[in-house]
Amino acid sequence: MRPFVSVVVPTYNRLYPLAELLESLNRQTYRYFEVIVVNDGGERVDDIVALYPELRVHLIHCRDNVGHVEARNIGVKAAKGELIMLCDDDDILLPCHIEQMVAEIADVDFVYSDVEIFHYRIENGQRIPTDRFLFAYEYDREAMRRFSTYVPSGSLYRKSIHDHLGYFDPNVHHYWDWDFFLRVSEAFRIKRVAVASVLYAFSNDGDNLSRQMSDKRQMYLNRLSEKHGLGNLPMKNFWLLLDEPEVKKRRAKSKIVWDGTPIISRLCRLKHV
Repeated sequence: MRPFVSVVVPTYNRLYPLAELLESLNRQTYRYFEVIVVNDGGERVDDIVALYPELRVHLIHCRDNVGHVEARNIGVKAAKGELIMLCDDDDILLPCHIEQMVAEIADVDFVYSDVEIFHYRIENGQRIPTDRFLFAYEYDREAMRRFSTYVPSGSLYRKSIHDHLGYFDPNVHHYWDWDFFLRVSEAFRIKRVAVASVLYAFSNDGDNLSRQMSDKRQMYLNRLSEKHGLGNLPMKNFWLLLDEPEVKKRRAKSKIVWDGTPIISRLCRLKHV
């Protein structure tokens, strides 16, 4: 019997990227899933969701901005699926992604894939890729305590994990995904899938959390370190960290499946015909 998947998407004022994500979900070869969109107190997204009637979408509106970590918790708690897939509202899943991840989780509890990071420019509301970078690293739990190569978008796991571990920790904020991965890895079977079937959006002009450097971010990193006994972790620019020798030696081969073309949503077609 096919397992039912709940794709949990927190969103906040990213209408055009959210439409691209929904477009990518509508192209999935595996169809037995729901999408839980948690609007974290931002601009209404009802009209965006309505453009994709083929999708099973459960739309949750938060009256206040509760933060992206708590928004994910709200989505997970509402999920009907036995499997949870996480996805940021500005990332993209290629058509084969859910089907492949469902197949890969058969003998483990948690799977995550490689990704392609893409930079882009915006043209008439559409993100046009300008360059791309493969983000693929061998899974090494001990090395993950120094630098996390886990990208949560597109990762799939058994919902029952939350019965044992609880939910995502808002107290570590930026590092909720690293924290969750370390907690899961202590008690459950994890597998990396060597296929880059997730597109991770990164713009130097955008609001991507990975590029924000601040005292508050250092505070959250210190909390993560104290929680897991990680010692003194460096807070460096993401791209500089990738050049660290201990990170470079973990680089791995991966199957590339994206042909480089942008995902054009129905919103873009409607607004810019």
